[in-house]
Amino acid sequence: MPYSAILYEVDGPIAKITLNRPEALNALNSVMRDDMDLALATIEQDQDIRVLVITGAGSRAFSAGGDIKEQVATADLTPEERILRQAQSGGSYVLKLATLRVPTIGAINGIAWGGAALLSSALDMRVGCEKTNFRFLAATYGQANSTWSLPLVVSLPKAKELMFTGREVHAEEALEIGLLNKLVPSEHLMEEAMEMAGMIANSHPVMVQGIRKLLTQGIGTGLADRWQLERDAVTSWMRSVPPREGFSEFLARKGE
Repeated sequence: MPYSAILYEVDGPIAKITLNRPEALNALNSVMRDDMDLALATIEQDQDIRVLVITGAGSRAFSAGGDIKEQVATADLTPEERILRQAQSGGSYVLKLATLRVPTIGAINGIAWGGAALLSSALDMRVGCEKTNFRFLAATYGQANSTWSLPLVVSLPKAKELMFTGREVHAEEALEIGLLNKLVPSEHLMEEAMEMAGMIANSHPVMVQGIRKLLTQGIGTGLADRWQLERDAVTSWMRSVPPREGFSEFLARKGE
């Protein structure tokens, strides 16, 4: 199956997705989200796949987050039009990733900001390097995400801090707070991620997938319910929150 914005490879029981827009720091546009939807659906159906590894193309970024040019194009839409555009763009792929049949590993090879930080927080495990850097930027832009995912990775107070401030989280701190499982030199990043994937693939697949499902469903309210709470907020009372002053100008500058 052809993909336009990702690379999809299978090596025995291990699937690998590479976010493949290095010229745009692997920014998450609608084409990439659609590609992710298709790839995840393929993994769900392929019973020979036992684990998924995700990384970014190039040496600078896992992903810089949402594509600025697409955000500029939607900046003047009404709330109803923006919600419809988001619904049509495959935005639920992160939930599909979080509830995927098989375990997921991120090889976070650079910056993971905004929507890419959300994507990272939805993975089961993350391996980083000295270039790894997270920023949860939604509140900074007058939006919301990661409320259903990040508190399961770091503590609730730390999740609040990172989401309220939007500050950078460098690799060493990310390891300390649990946002990274392992920290290795960049030249060994994929080797480490694939070694971890191989160890998982060698475990009993039914038990691994069963344990993953139990862990996901057993933490208070399920991921889908928490995700739905976030979607409900975004499509109801958050619609009345005006964009942060200067945000449209910021998007216009970035889109030039």
